[in-house]
Amino acid sequence: MLIKIYQENPNERQIDKVVQFLRDGGLIVYPTDTIYGLGCDIFNARAVEKICQYKKIDPRKANLSFICHDLSNISEYAKVDNATFKLMKKNLPGPFTFILNGNSNLPKLFRNKKTVGIRIPDNNIIRELVRVLGNPILSTSVKDDDDEILEYFTDPELIEERYANIADAVIDGGIGTLEPSTIVDCTGDEPVIVRQGKGELIW
Repeated sequence: MLIKIYQENPNERQIDKVVQFLRDGGLIVYPTDTIYGLGCDIFNARAVEKICQYKKIDPRKANLSFICHDLSNISEYAKVDNATFKLMKKNLPGPFTFILNGNSNLPKLFRNKKTVGIRIPDNNIIRELVRVLGNPILSTSVKDDDDEILEYFTDPELIEERYANIADAVIDGGIGTLEPSTIVDCTGDEPVIVRQGKGELIW
């Protein structure tokens, strides 16, 4: 199902409709400030496993990320020292994934890994979905490493054709980009950029 939502003013009824899919254990494709993402409620183990099976990834080993509404959510799921919090505050919302040490509030599937990726995209649609849902949404790119067809990553209608069998809803938030987020590892003594993608980190 393709659902049109405008980033400037996300329609409350449409947001509620998508959130209901998430609460029912559904999968959604959504826009970010980088590549379109495939996600679900992080606390729905069945939905997380479904995404991992589809993407052929092991949740115990994969570097899974999730999207928070704002910085106030993050300390619920990860350990954040003052220096890291200041760095994140300067750069979020934005096209960055921060790798942090997780804590005991993480869902069971995440707890086998000590680290977790956190995103707060500069996109009102996905952040509003997280806010209304009340907890983070799992984030994985619709792009596969071995994919060669580039056009469908950016066009919601083509994404909907491709993901019709797995996603309960594909949100049309306009044409996306092909540039991934910049990944910043904050688990050591100093933050390290492990992948330069979209955006320039402000130190």
